[in-house]
Amino acid sequence: MRHNKHRSTLGVTREHRAAMLSNMGASLLKHGRIETTLTKAKALRPFIEKVITKAKQAAAKTEKKDAIHLRRLALASVRDEDAITKLFNESYKDFANRNGGYTRIYKLGQQRMGDAAEMALIEFVKSDDPGYKKSKGRKPAKGKKAPAAESAPAAEAAPAAEAPKDGGEAKS
Repeated sequence: MRHNKHRSTLGVTREHRAAMLSNMGASLLKHGRIETTLTKAKALRPFIEKVITKAKQAAAKTEKKDAIHLRRLALASVRDEDAITKLFNESYKDFANRNGGYTRIYKLGQQRMGDAAEMALIEFVKSDDPGYKKSKGRKPAKGKKAPAAESAPAAEAAPAAEAPKDGGEAKS
């Protein structure tokens, strides 16, 4: 059975995918943001967030051997010593106040020239970034009416929209 075995295959072999995610992860750690296809960005997100979590856990460890173990696990995934050193020594502080959600993906709305793949930008989210706020009100479900207080202002605004804009005279 294939329960819980889904991941983005990206149309390549397992070894190629591991090398590609390692290289993209190293570039993201070094530069803070990279431009890639939307599919690759979505595949990179869980990969790099697990590495960042290892860096945060290593910072919280009291014994050095535990921190080294986590660093070696991260190095086995990313395979770029400079990027891992930067993450474990400096960058992990940027994510200290966040419980996951370390990256953000922006759709660029453009397509790559060669194969028309949708392009995206993946970047790190700062620890003090509040993100998007949820709206206070919820939309009513289909078939249900909105509360009377919310529907009254909409009813008052409707007649004003129907009034002619050119001084009240109708054109013939």
